[in-house]
Parts: sequence; structure tokens; C-alpha cells
Amino acid sequence: MTELPWPNLAAMFFNQVNRHGDEPFLWAKRDGTYRPLSWRDTAARVTPLARSLRALGISAGDRVVLVCESRPAWMVSDMAIMAIGAITVPAYTTNTVDDHLHILTDSGAKAAIVSTHRLAERLVRAAVEAPELKTVVSLEPLEGEAPAGLEIVHMDQLIDRGRTDHENIVETAQRWPADNTACIIYTSGTGGLPKGVMLSHRNLFHNLAGAADALMELGLGNEVFLSFLPLSHSYEHMAGHLFPVSIGAQIYYAEGVEALATNMTEARPTIMTAVPRLYETMHQRISQGVRKSGGAKEKLFMKTVELGRRRFENPADLGVIERIQDRVLDKLVRDKVRARFGGRLKALVSGGAPLNPDIGLFFTALGMRLLQGYGQTETAPLISVNRPSNVKLHSVGPPVKDTEVKIASDGEILARGDLVMQGYWRNEQETAETIRDGWVHTGDIGYIDDDGHLIITDRKKDIIVNSGGDNIAPQRVEGLLTLEPEIAQALVFGDQRPHLVALLVPDPVWLTEWAKNAGNLPELAAVADDATLHKALALVVERANTRFSKIENIRRFMIASEPFTIDNEQMTPTMKVRRHKVLDIYGNALIALYR
Repeated sequence: MTELPWPNLAAMFFNQVNRHGDEPFLWAKRDGTYRPLSWRDTAARVTPLARSLRALGISAGDRVVLVCESRPAWMVSDMAIMAIGAITVPAYTTNTVDDHLHILTDSGAKAAIVSTHRLAERLVRAAVEAPELKTVVSLEPLEGEAPAGLEIVHMDQLIDRGRTDHENIVETAQRWPADNTACIIYTSGTGGLPKGVMLSHRNLFHNLAGAADALMELGLGNEVFLSFLPLSHSYEHMAGHLFPVSIGAQIYYAEGVEALATNMTEARPTIMTAVPRLYETMHQRISQGVRKSGGAKEKLFMKTVELGRRRFENPADLGVIERIQDRVLDKLVRDKVRARFGGRLKALVSGGAPLNPDIGLFFTALGMRLLQGYGQTETAPLISVNRPSNVKLHSVGPPVKDTEVKIASDGEILARGDLVMQGYWRNEQETAETIRDGWVHTGDIGYIDDDGHLIITDRKKDIIVNSGGDNIAPQRVEGLLTLEPEIAQALVFGDQRPHLVALLVPDPVWLTEWAKNAGNLPELAAVADDATLHKALALVVERANTRFSKIENIRRFMIASEPFTIDNEQMTPTMKVRRHKVLDIYGNALIALYR
């Protein structure tokens, strides 16, 4: 068992407060301008909040649900909860009342912290039915009387109360051993009801050490992170929340995905973590902008991408003249692209789902170092990641420090080490099925190459076996379909069928242009059955089919009536498609394509 530098994560935070004191730590927008909280200012909110939570009856081992956007209050709340030995239960801000009720009831939470009126409305409706919940702490004052049996208190009041208490929270935080549970993170539910994954402080320390070791080549120093993914997801919880604390970095909180481009130029991050869907969207938008520009700009851009790709794949492939051209284009084109990301990025990191290698190659060719990693909530989450000096875009890199990975006889990826979760909360059966002889059975299919890099081919449960017995990885086909500029999202179908069919969501920019030219309405629901739209997309599918093997060819397709979104519950908060939800809606129509 690895010796740890701190007894627990709260102790780690207070140690960094001592080291960095009045240096800026957490940045958030106020009155349209980013303003910082120092390490010391953050601790000055953590300690009184921790005292007040104890006064509310929250003890070591008790669960506290946290419903909050990416903002400083998330850090303050999480550290306060852990400082008194309690367990943070993050919940998505997109959760429905039923989602909240499941988590509140299943976790047996005694208290919940919520940020806004809008989020509190759904949480409180669930809270009144949760048998063990007694208190809701709100960052904003809530109007009206609290429902019977439920205390609602404003966070500022709690912090003020805690300042009159003299308990030394820094010393209290030292008491809790690393093998205590730090958080219970509920899986995002791509395949059904979310399960609570219990992660210990030791589990998370293993990930922090693994990430630091993997990124050491970048020269980690005064790092700046831009946090915009949900902190309730294990990926951002580790990479955008705890990891910056562990290395004494600054964190800027984005205003939302829609403001991300602006926030990147304001924060100028040095490391940025995101999910593949975001990189796909950025690829589409950059490509569309270039095509609109046309002329010399488009030619220069395409030449830059071409040379960058060739240089990455085989540097010796470039002749003397091409190497000179590449250096010139680095100044003319790549510098402008890098500036759009703030101008000082050391690395883009992709995780949460498989990244199409072509997307990775696109950003690499434009001078952006992109490192793909792999993991899951049950492993805290990091299992493997590409190293900056040896990037293989089709792989998720070698295992991180002190992590064992092997491939089972059926191709399933297994992992072992201090990263393995403590188990599923109150679910011994599922725990026993997932952890066998100390190995986490990931449910992912893949292999390890001769260089020790892990390659993911698909989800075990998602593998399509056609009527001829051929195994097809749907994520590969869907990834190549969405590389077409006309297609924003795709889901393929064909288990036990003679061939594949697809459900497509057209790119909104392309759809608007098509509608204008065709004299139709741009709303997707109004044109989903339009024959001319189908004809236009049929040409796109035909073009995509040239990149597939025969068994991967899309024979027929239909158009979705709306995009897959978080709001319609067809995507998780980390932008992965909920296949079972989509098939509940479109399954019969997809089956009808075979008639």
C-alpha cells in the first residue's frame, strides 16, 4: 500500500492553504469580471461552514448531497464536508425530482447543499419525501416557509454562526484516515438506474499521484485550469477539482459551455480537460468557419492541417521546402488557433468517452497537444493516459503509476490497484459482480499493444452482433459518421439484424443553410420526414460508407425529431448518449427500417 503525503483530502487542502496563503486560487465572474478568492479566503469559508455542519448534527460518515454548478461554493462545501469526516454526494444540476429522490433516499443523506432558487425547487420537492434528510442549505435565500420536518438555512448564516465557534477544524481534519469514504458518486446512468460508487481518500490520492506522474513531462508549475464540466462527474471531480488542489494550481470557473470560447481567452488555461463531444463540436465549428472564409484562408488552413498531420505521423515524410512551409504556417495559422484557447495551453486532455482519432489528429496538426485518457467512476476514475512524449491518438495510453491492467479471455479490460472503488453503496451483489479477486471488470473491450498502450474498441454491452455473427463496434461507426460536417449526432442499430441502420441528427448550421436553400423551416421536427432532406443526407451517408468495412455500412437511416440533449434525457450531463433512452423513443421506427 502506497504511503500518502496527507491523511486525507481535506488535510491536503489545508496544507496547500499554508503553502500558498494569499495567492489567487478560485476565480469566478462577478459583475462581468473574473475575480479571485485566495487560498486563505477560501479556507476562511471552509472552516466556519464545517463547524456549522457539525452543529447541525452532521457527523463522520454522514452523507451530504451537493447540488451546485461549477463555482467556488462547490470547493468550499466539499472541503467543509470532508474536514468533519462526512461524505460528499455530488448530484447533477440537471437532475429531475425523481433523480434527486433516488440519490437522497439511496444515500440516506442527512443534509443537502444547493446553490440557486431554480435548483432548490426540484431538490426541495424531493427532500420532503426523503426519509432521512433533515436540512437543506441554500446559497441563495429561499422564499416561503420550509416544508414540515425540513429545515432550510442560508449558507451565509451558517458561515457567520461558525465564526463564533472555536473548534480547530484544521486539526479535526487530520483525524480521518485515508481509507475512509470521501465521496459517493452516482453513475450517470447511460444504461439504467444510477449506482452510488464509494471512493475513499486513498482511491482519489492514487489518481492524483497517477495524473501528476503522467503530466510531469509538461513541467507542472503555476498551472491554471478552466473548469466547465459538471463537478458531480468523477472525471471533472478529480481532474478539474482535486488535482488542481494537489498541485497548488488556480481554477477558473466557466460561465457555461456557451461562454467557453470567451472564458478561455480570459482565463488563459495551461491545462484543460474536456469530453470528446466538446472537441467534436469545436472541430465542426472551426471547420465550418474555415469553409465560410474560403479562398486563400481556407487553402492556408488546409495546408497547415495536412503538414501537421504528416509531421505527427512521420516527421521524415516532410521535405526541406515543406518543413519551411510548416514553420511559416505555425506563425500564420497555428498561433491564431492557440490564441483562441488562451495562448498558453500545455495540453488538452480528453476523457469520459472514446475520442475519434481523427479529431485528435486535427487538433494535433493545429499545434495543440491532445492527451487521451481512460477510466471510469469505479476507478476514481483514471486508469490510463497518454504521455506527452509518446502520444498515440488511437490509444488511451499506458496505465498510470501503480496500476495493473490486463485483458480477460473475452477481451474485457480489467484493472487493479489502490484506484479500485470500495464498492457500490448498499449494493453488495453489484459490487461482487464488478470487483472479482481485486480486479475491476470495466465492461469495456480492448487490447494492449506492444508499446504497453491500451486501445479501447467498445463497450462490452454495446457491441452489436449482426445476424451473421459479426461483432461491430457502434462507437467507431458513430464517430466516423459525426466527422461528416452535415451530421452532428448519430446512433447506429443492428443487433441480430442483417445490416446496420442509423438515427441521425443533422448539424444545426448545415440544416439552417439547407432549409434556407430548400425553402423549408429550419426546425428539425418540421423537416425530419422531408424527402429532399433525406436525399441530401443519403449522399452524406454514402460518402461515409466509403470509410467503413462492408459489415459497418449504413443501409438505411432516419432523422431524429430533435437533437440528443441533457434536457430531454437522451444524453448524460457529460454528453454521452443514453442509448436505452434513445431506443425507447426511436426503437420501433428503427426496426421498421428493416421492412
